[in-house]
Amino acid sequence: MTIAKKDVFSLLIILIIALGAISVASAYTGTGFTHDIPFSKYRDMSSSDILNKYPDTDCKVEETAICTEVVDGDTIYLDNGEKVRFVGVNTPERGVEGYIASKNFVQKLCLNKKIGLDIDDAKKHDRYGRTLAVVIVDGKNLNEIILNEGLAEIMYLPPSEFYPYKWVDDSKHVATSEYTYTNTHSDNVPSDTGSYIGNSNSGKFHKSTCKWGQKTAEHNRVYFKSRDLAISQGYVPCKACNP
Repeated sequence: MTIAKKDVFSLLIILIIALGAISVASAYTGTGFTHDIPFSKYRDMSSSDILNKYPDTDCKVEETAICTEVVDGDTIYLDNGEKVRFVGVNTPERGVEGYIASKNFVQKLCLNKKIGLDIDDAKKHDRYGRTLAVVIVDGKNLNEIILNEGLAEIMYLPPSEFYPYKWVDDSKHVATSEYTYTNTHSDNVPSDTGSYIGNSNSGKFHKSTCKWGQKTAEHNRVYFKSRDLAISQGYVPCKACNP
Protein backbone atom coordinates (compact mmCIF):
# COMPACT_ATOMS: atom_id res chain seq x y z
CA MET A 1 0.00 0.00 0.00
CA THR A 2 1.37 3.36 -1.02
CA ILE A 3 1.02 6.24 1.42
CA ALA A 4 0.56 9.63 -0.19
CA LYS A 5 2.88 12.45 0.81
CA LYS A 6 -0.08 14.51 2.02
CA ASP A 7 -1.07 11.66 4.36
CA VAL A 8 2.45 11.53 5.80
CA PHE A 9 2.37 15.29 6.31
CA SER A 10 -1.01 15.07 8.06
CA LEU A 11 0.28 12.34 10.37
CA LEU A 12 3.30 14.47 11.28
CA ILE A 13 1.05 17.42 12.12
CA ILE A 14 -1.11 15.21 14.35
CA LEU A 15 1.99 13.82 16.08
CA ILE A 16 3.38 17.32 16.75
CA ILE A 17 0.05 18.46 18.21
CA ALA A 18 -0.15 15.35 20.41
CA LEU A 19 3.39 15.84 21.71
CA GLY A 20 2.63 19.48 22.45
CA ALA A 21 -0.45 18.51 24.42
CA ILE A 22 1.56 15.98 26.44
CA SER A 23 4.22 18.63 27.14
CA VAL A 24 1.65 21.11 28.43
CA ALA A 25 -0.04 18.47 30.57
CA SER A 26 3.25 17.49 32.17
CA ALA A 27 4.61 21.03 32.58
CA TYR A 28 6.78 21.55 35.63
CA THR A 29 4.85 23.07 38.53
CA GLY A 30 7.56 22.95 41.21
CA THR A 31 6.18 22.26 44.67
CA GLY A 32 2.72 23.27 43.54
CA PHE A 33 2.76 26.43 45.66
CA THR A 34 0.15 28.99 44.62
CA HIS A 35 -1.46 32.10 46.09
CA ASP A 36 -4.36 34.34 45.13
CA ILE A 37 -2.85 37.73 45.99
CA PRO A 38 -3.58 40.14 43.10
CA PHE A 39 -0.79 42.44 41.97
CA SER A 40 -3.36 45.23 41.95
CA LYS A 41 -2.79 45.29 45.71
CA TYR A 42 0.56 46.99 45.03
CA ARG A 43 -0.26 48.94 41.88
CA ASP A 44 -0.67 52.28 43.63
CA MET A 45 2.22 51.72 46.04
CA SER A 46 5.72 52.97 45.31
CA SER A 47 8.79 50.84 45.97
CA SER A 48 9.49 53.04 48.99
CA ASP A 49 5.98 52.47 50.34
CA ILE A 50 6.61 48.73 50.34
CA LEU A 51 10.21 48.78 51.55
CA ASN A 52 9.49 51.17 54.41
CA LYS A 53 7.20 48.57 55.98
CA TYR A 54 10.26 46.42 56.76
CA PRO A 55 13.34 46.93 58.95
CA ASP A 56 16.85 47.11 57.52
CA THR A 57 18.40 43.70 57.16
CA ASP A 58 21.44 42.49 59.04
CA CYS A 59 22.57 40.60 55.93
CA LYS A 60 25.82 41.91 54.48
CA VAL A 61 26.18 43.06 50.88
CA GLU A 62 28.96 40.98 49.32
CA GLU A 63 28.28 41.89 45.70
CA THR A 64 26.35 44.57 43.81
CA ALA A 65 24.95 44.61 40.27
CA ILE A 66 22.00 45.81 38.20
CA CYS A 67 18.99 43.52 37.89
CA THR A 68 18.35 43.22 34.15
CA GLU A 69 15.62 40.55 34.07
CA VAL A 70 13.12 38.95 36.42
CA VAL A 71 12.41 35.35 35.45
CA ASP A 72 9.86 34.79 38.20
CA GLY A 73 9.38 35.76 41.83
CA ASP A 74 12.52 33.99 43.02
CA THR A 75 14.95 34.15 40.09
CA ILE A 76 16.65 37.14 38.45
CA TYR A 77 19.46 37.97 36.03
CA LEU A 78 22.14 40.58 36.68
CA ASP A 79 24.11 42.77 34.28
CA ASN A 80 27.25 40.73 35.01
CA GLY A 81 25.58 37.65 33.50
CA GLU A 82 24.90 36.06 36.88
CA LYS A 83 21.63 34.21 37.45
CA VAL A 84 20.46 34.48 41.05
CA ARG A 85 18.06 32.21 42.94
CA PHE A 86 16.56 33.75 46.08
CA VAL A 87 17.70 31.45 48.89
CA GLY A 88 15.19 30.05 51.39
CA VAL A 89 12.04 30.89 49.42
CA ASN A 90 9.95 29.57 46.56
CA THR A 91 7.35 31.36 44.42
CA PRO A 92 4.78 29.99 41.94
CA GLU A 93 6.11 28.60 38.67
CA ARG A 94 5.15 29.91 35.24
CA GLY A 95 1.57 29.00 34.38
CA VAL A 96 0.58 28.55 38.04
CA GLU A 97 -1.75 30.88 39.93
CA GLY A 98 0.24 33.63 41.63
CA TYR A 99 3.17 33.51 39.18
CA ILE A 100 2.45 36.89 37.58
CA ALA A 101 1.78 38.69 40.86
CA SER A 102 5.00 37.44 42.49
CA LYS A 103 7.04 38.21 39.39
CA ASN A 104 5.58 41.70 38.99
CA PHE A 105 6.20 42.45 42.65
CA VAL A 106 9.90 41.60 42.32
CA GLN A 107 10.09 43.59 39.08
CA LYS A 108 8.64 46.61 40.87
CA LEU A 109 11.30 46.46 43.56
CA CYS A 110 14.47 45.56 41.68
CA LEU A 111 14.23 45.56 37.87
CA ASN A 112 16.83 47.93 36.34
CA LYS A 113 18.00 48.89 39.83
CA LYS A 114 21.23 48.26 41.69
CA ILE A 115 20.73 45.41 44.14
CA GLY A 116 23.02 43.75 46.65
CA LEU A 117 23.66 40.07 47.29
CA ASP A 118 24.51 38.24 50.48
CA ILE A 119 25.65 34.96 48.98
CA ASP A 120 24.98 31.71 50.84
CA ASP A 121 28.44 30.73 52.08
CA ALA A 122 27.29 27.22 53.01
CA LYS A 123 26.12 26.49 49.44
CA LYS A 124 26.88 29.16 46.86
CA HIS A 125 25.20 27.55 43.84
CA ASP A 126 22.31 25.21 43.19
CA ARG A 127 22.45 22.26 40.80
CA TYR A 128 21.51 24.58 37.90
CA GLY A 129 24.50 26.84 38.53
CA ARG A 130 22.40 29.70 39.91
CA THR A 131 23.90 31.81 42.69
CA LEU A 132 22.01 31.27 45.96
CA ALA A 133 21.66 34.54 47.84
CA VAL A 134 19.60 37.01 49.81
CA VAL A 135 18.68 39.85 47.48
CA ILE A 136 19.04 43.24 49.18
CA VAL A 137 17.18 46.31 47.92
CA ASP A 138 17.82 49.66 49.64
CA GLY A 139 19.01 47.84 52.73
CA LYS A 140 15.99 45.49 52.89
CA ASN A 141 15.91 41.71 52.59
CA LEU A 142 13.72 41.03 49.53
CA ASN A 143 13.54 37.31 50.33
CA GLU A 144 12.04 38.22 53.70
CA ILE A 145 9.62 40.70 52.14
CA ILE A 146 8.07 38.32 49.60
CA LEU A 147 7.61 35.72 52.35
CA ASN A 148 5.79 38.12 54.66
CA GLU A 149 3.67 39.45 51.80
CA GLY A 150 2.46 35.88 51.14
CA LEU A 151 4.00 35.87 47.66
CA ALA A 152 6.39 33.02 48.47
CA GLU A 153 6.63 29.94 50.64
CA ILE A 154 9.54 28.91 52.84
CA MET A 155 11.88 26.45 51.15
CA TYR A 156 14.69 25.64 53.55
CA LEU A 157 17.26 23.33 51.96
CA PRO A 158 20.32 22.77 54.17
CA PRO A 159 23.18 23.17 54.16
CA SER A 160 22.48 26.90 54.14
CA GLU A 161 23.84 29.95 55.88
CA PHE A 162 20.30 31.31 56.14
CA TYR A 163 17.33 30.05 58.16
CA PRO A 164 14.23 31.60 56.54
CA TYR A 165 11.96 30.89 59.52
CA LYS A 166 13.74 33.77 61.26
CA TRP A 167 12.48 36.16 58.58
CA VAL A 168 8.81 35.44 59.22
CA ASP A 169 6.52 37.67 61.25
CA ASP A 170 4.92 35.31 63.78
CA SER A 171 1.57 37.06 63.38
CA LYS A 172 1.36 35.97 59.74
CA HIS A 173 0.66 32.55 58.27
CA VAL A 174 3.44 31.73 55.82
CA ALA A 175 3.29 28.69 53.57
CA THR A 176 5.98 26.05 53.89
CA SER A 177 7.15 23.78 51.10
CA GLU A 178 6.78 20.01 51.50
CA TYR A 179 10.47 19.92 50.58
CA THR A 180 11.40 21.98 53.64
CA TYR A 181 13.72 20.25 56.08
CA THR A 182 13.80 21.76 59.54
CA ASN A 183 16.18 21.53 62.46
CA THR A 184 14.14 20.50 65.48
CA HIS A 185 14.29 18.44 68.67
CA SER A 186 14.42 14.66 68.59
CA ASP A 187 11.07 14.33 70.36
CA ASN A 188 9.48 15.98 67.32
CA VAL A 189 10.74 13.40 64.84
CA PRO A 190 7.80 12.34 62.66
CA SER A 191 6.28 9.16 64.06
CA ASP A 192 5.42 7.45 60.79
CA THR A 193 7.74 4.65 59.72
CA GLY A 194 8.38 6.34 56.38
CA SER A 195 10.36 9.21 57.94
CA TYR A 196 14.14 9.53 57.80
CA ILE A 197 16.78 11.55 59.64
CA GLY A 198 19.58 13.06 57.59
CA ASN A 199 22.89 14.36 58.91
CA SER A 200 23.90 17.52 57.02
CA ASN A 201 27.46 17.11 58.31
CA SER A 202 28.09 13.50 57.25
CA GLY A 203 25.74 13.51 54.26
CA LYS A 204 24.15 10.24 55.41
CA PHE A 205 20.50 9.50 56.21
CA HIS A 206 19.00 6.98 58.62
CA LYS A 207 15.73 5.35 59.59
CA SER A 208 14.05 7.33 62.36
CA THR A 209 14.69 4.36 64.68
CA CYS A 210 18.41 4.08 63.88
CA LYS A 211 20.66 4.74 66.90
CA TRP A 212 23.14 6.62 64.71
CA GLY A 213 20.39 8.81 63.32
CA GLN A 214 19.15 9.56 66.83
CA LYS A 215 22.68 10.54 67.85
CA THR A 216 22.81 13.19 65.12
CA ALA A 217 23.38 16.63 66.65
CA GLU A 218 20.29 18.80 66.65
CA HIS A 219 21.83 21.50 64.44
CA ASN A 220 22.78 18.88 61.82
CA ARG A 221 19.37 17.19 61.62
CA VAL A 222 17.45 17.17 58.37
CA TYR A 223 14.13 15.33 58.07
CA PHE A 224 12.94 13.60 54.89
CA LYS A 225 9.49 12.22 54.17
CA SER A 226 10.79 9.56 51.81
CA ARG A 227 13.94 7.62 50.93
CA ASP A 228 13.85 8.88 47.35
CA LEU A 229 13.75 12.49 48.53
CA ALA A 230 16.83 11.98 50.72
CA ILE A 231 18.75 10.41 47.83
CA SER A 232 17.63 13.14 45.42
CA GLN A 233 19.25 15.68 47.75
CA GLY A 234 22.58 13.83 47.64
CA TYR A 235 22.37 11.95 50.93
CA VAL A 236 23.61 8.36 51.12
CA PRO A 237 22.05 5.52 53.13
CA CYS A 238 23.44 4.59 56.53
CA LYS A 239 25.17 1.19 56.32
CA ALA A 240 23.97 0.20 59.79
CA CYS A 241 20.19 0.58 59.36
CA ASN A 242 20.16 0.36 55.54
CA PRO A 243 17.16 2.70 55.03
